[in-house]
Amino acid sequence: MPAKKKSNRRRYSKGASKTVASAMRRKESGTLRSGKGGKGGKVKSRKQAIAIGISEARKKGQKVPGKSRSKAA
Repeated sequence: MPAKKKSNRRRYSKGASKTVASAMRRKESGTLRSGKGGKGGKVKSRKQAIAIGISEARKKGQKVPGKSRSKAA
């Protein structure tokens, strides 16, 4: 049985991963805020910080997979 070929394609660009890393650093320093215009509360969740970083990368036009669509009932 032949070995499975590993794809060399990146799902996220290097710039996108830097944007997410930046959001994580801002979360740790306590300056990352949620909501439109950053007027919401402080972000405490790691998952939320990652989501904000991915969203910022999308706005900058960096290579990020699209949002997952839910199946229509």
